[in-house]
Amino acid sequence: MISKEFTPKRTVCKVTLTIPEEWAEKEVAVAGTFNNWDTDADKLEKKKGGWTTTLRLKPENEYKFKYFIDGERWENDDAADEYVTNEHGTEDSVIKVGK
Repeated sequence: MISKEFTPKRTVCKVTLTIPEEWAEKEVAVAGTFNNWDTDADKLEKKKGGWTTTLRLKPENEYKFKYFIDGERWENDDAADEYVTNEHGTEDSVIKVGK
């Protein structure tokens, strides 16, 4: 699940990412163009039956991302705005942040 909430002046969009608890046993990170694909930068927390984190992203941008699960596999988000082919021949999830 992806939810988007703008700050009052619309200078930042708080994007909350949530995936089901059963997707991972130990840890989940989200990596993408917003953090230079750094798998240590944005970890998801396990709570309320799922894994979740909130990112603060700039409006009027598109961001490619994937989840890095249990330090061994990459997964896309089922609720991404779209999917694009990457240089590895697989697909990346895309978040579109409007105005």
